[in-house]
Amino acid sequence: MAGSTTMATTSTLSLHQAPGAKGGSSATTEPAFVCWLLIGSALAFLTLFLFVPLVAVFVEALRKGFGPFFAALVEPDAVSAIKLTLITAAIAVPLNLVFGVSAAWAIAKFQFRGKQFLITLIDLPFSVSPVIAGLIYVLIFGANGWFGTYLQDNDIKIIFAVPGIVLATIFVTFPFVARELIPLMEAQGSEEEEAARVLGANGFQIFWKVTLPNIKWGLIYGVILCNARAMGEFGAVSVVSGHIRGLTNTLPLHVEILYNEYNFSAAFATASLLALLALVTLGLKSIVEWRSAKLIDADAPTENIQK
Repeated sequence: MAGSTTMATTSTLSLHQAPGAKGGSSATTEPAFVCWLLIGSALAFLTLFLFVPLVAVFVEALRKGFGPFFAALVEPDAVSAIKLTLITAAIAVPLNLVFGVSAAWAIAKFQFRGKQFLITLIDLPFSVSPVIAGLIYVLIFGANGWFGTYLQDNDIKIIFAVPGIVLATIFVTFPFVARELIPLMEAQGSEEEEAARVLGANGFQIFWKVTLPNIKWGLIYGVILCNARAMGEFGAVSVVSGHIRGLTNTLPLHVEILYNEYNFSAAFATASLLALLALVTLGLKSIVEWRSAKLIDADAPTENIQK
């Protein structure tokens, strides 16, 4: 038994030799200048299209000093845009969380008729322009839409109001959680859930004690991406909001209005909030990826020895 374990461990280590190690395949090695060329090209691209614009946002935001910078952020219309953005994300993200987990659970753990159609529906917002998504809600809930007369008669406002903004945001963001979880849950299989079921666990216990711990990092990753898109969405929200200052403008719409009015300092100050959101999202995304990779690496030696 000990000998077979040693042989399995040795075989595993030999399969994971570094590319440049003795016996490594030449197909996995590249000349040094090729590596430096690829790294230099990537850094040049990131510098030109990411770092320089990002620095320019903060430079322009602080060009007139911290006084005008903070004044632009506490201005009533800006405060209203910030609140609306947070409210929209606070509604859209939890709903997409519930939908994403439910859809991923159904698709990864069960076989049923219409499964591929459901996957297609989940991917639909990725293939439809956000502007078209906004127009869909205008055609349904607008004054001349399918339910326009009924909504007007009952004084219910969806388009050019908060409900329309929330609906448009939910539409463009709902694939993120599901699309992160589906491949992860499919790769994990259903053996652990089946074992828990045999041992007498009910559905809630199986989900809470078995499934959720296995998908928690993928779930957090999907929520982070969903939240970032919800706060930064422009196209769909622009169509259904009506651009009413102080009422239906989110942060991206408020930035556009300020820029169109040539109020560049205030526009860049407000845009810096979205840039900070992007940086925080990137940091959280990196932490989740690092933590997930660390757990996988910690489990790998045990799995290899068992094999």
